Amino acid sequence: MSMPRFDLRDEPWIPVRFRAGQADMAPVLPSAVGLRDLFLRAHEIEDIELPVPPAAAGLLRMLYAMAAHIARDGQTPLADEELAEFPSAWLQARNRVLARGSFDPDSVHAYFDEPSRADCFDLFHPERPFLQDPRLRQECTDVKGEPKPSGVNKLAFGRPTGANGAVLFGHFSDLEPVPIPAVEAVHYLIGQLYFGAPGRCTTRRLVGMEAAVSKAGPLRAAVSFHPWGFELFTSLVLGIPSCPDPELLGEDDAAAWEEELLPPAGPLPSMSWPGRLLTGRARHAVLLVPSSDGSSVTDAYVTWSSDQPASGEEDPYLVYDGRPNREGEFVARQADVTRAVWRDLDALLRRGRGRPDFRQPLIFADLVEVSPQLRDQVRVRVYGFDQDKAQQKDTSWYVATTPPVLGWLEEVDARQAVRITQFREAAEDLGRALSYAAVLAWATATQMPDDKGKYKIDRRRPGPWQATALTRYWSEAERLFWTGIETGQDAACVRGDFTRAAEEALRAAAGTAHADLHVARGLHLARRSIRKAGRTGRTVQLPGDFPDRGSETD
Repeated sequence: MSMPRFDLRDEPWIPVRFRAGQADMAPVLPSAVGLRDLFLRAHEIEDIELPVPPAAAGLLRMLYAMAAHIARDGQTPLADEELAEFPSAWLQARNRVLARGSFDPDSVHAYFDEPSRADCFDLFHPERPFLQDPRLRQECTDVKGEPKPSGVNKLAFGRPTGANGAVLFGHFSDLEPVPIPAVEAVHYLIGQLYFGAPGRCTTRRLVGMEAAVSKAGPLRAAVSFHPWGFELFTSLVLGIPSCPDPELLGEDDAAAWEEELLPPAGPLPSMSWPGRLLTGRARHAVLLVPSSDGSSVTDAYVTWSSDQPASGEEDPYLVYDGRPNREGEFVARQADVTRAVWRDLDALLRRGRGRPDFRQPLIFADLVEVSPQLRDQVRVRVYGFDQDKAQQKDTSWYVATTPPVLGWLEEVDARQAVRITQFREAAEDLGRALSYAAVLAWATATQMPDDKGKYKIDRRRPGPWQATALTRYWSEAERLFWTGIETGQDAACVRGDFTRAAEEALRAAAGTAHADLHVARGLHLARRSIRKAGRTGRTVQLPGDFPDRGSETD
């Protein structure tokens, strides 16, 4: 029996929102498009609206890789390795593509209809299904050699698997698995390849070996940052990274859907630009089992893809924190559903030269060279998946979009970029002080001091005030941050505002209990610790001959 087909080039599987006035021109216009129409109409599309944001973060990297071949300066695609050898020339070519305002239809069709890609985009192709490994039918078996799939619930984020697993959306059971529509299965497929969990997985049996442990997906627990234009064409072209290292250039570069299947226990191909850099980092292997008509996925295999170490090349859309670990690698900033995006803003705008606390995403270095008119319109799209990187625990995902901020890049407006760092550091200082102060206030209010007049601080039992106070504080701190930026306040004034906000947040968290004598004493000691942090916090020096009043140098 022949396998059903699901051609991702033309099947409408990517939900989009068209720009105002575009959808009205065609009343029957679908709300979802295939890959071909997405590029043909990218200048008419305002946003992609995948219901699984982690999948959107992975999909964008795939679209950038495609756009590098489709976007052309004359007859030269941006993926051309000779052009990429010269970063300044490449950026100039990219800017000329941006000025055109849309992808060339002939180039779009040439990419998707190229004979070597004829079957690359079939989700259920029997020999090379899109982003999947058909060998899993024979390699994921039980001891008797019978196929042993992982179950469709293993594929979908938010469904429980086995005896545990959080139920995020709906109620499902391995005893009565509910098929997933094919258009949604693609989203989960992409999500698994980029955000899949480490640890126990379906056993994969090879000649001479078997294993059932997978490494974490390349974006596991990470938050990624993408330039976001007023329409999708601009977003995709700006999102194509220049080649970060000439050693990544090579004629054998290929995207994941174009690669030959590799031996799972064999060496990985060397990292290359742009295909493998953006799409070739997966640590999981997946195979979808379609229904007879191809409208849904009824089962799936999810297992490990390679036993080799992951590449150390930096992802262009991640912030890397701190100093290198023991393996010499920088650790990507982790997604945190409780952390507002403005607290990451200075890491996007500043290169972090000489500062060990962060490394700017590589893509933002390419955004310095865009025209001032475009720079004033470009925002930043943020995709985060709050997960445990070491085990199968998914908390929540989130999406956010900043206002236009590229005018504050360090290379464009150094004083404003440093001011943003000052404000963020002041907010963090007072946030840490408030966190400790809330624990201190509770301990003082509920304990007797020891012989030395000290109180036992147990951070594992912070009491009822800490969470409430921090929630209130960070909401107010965001308002103060943007107000300070818009009105041009100096660091000393804003630090004072953050100090008062922290004090008020603690008082509000204590509520009417502040009338109790013991509580009042605890709050008094706590406020003293907050005010000390407000006075002694250190900020970076503003560039120029006249530093901001009240700021201190590193």
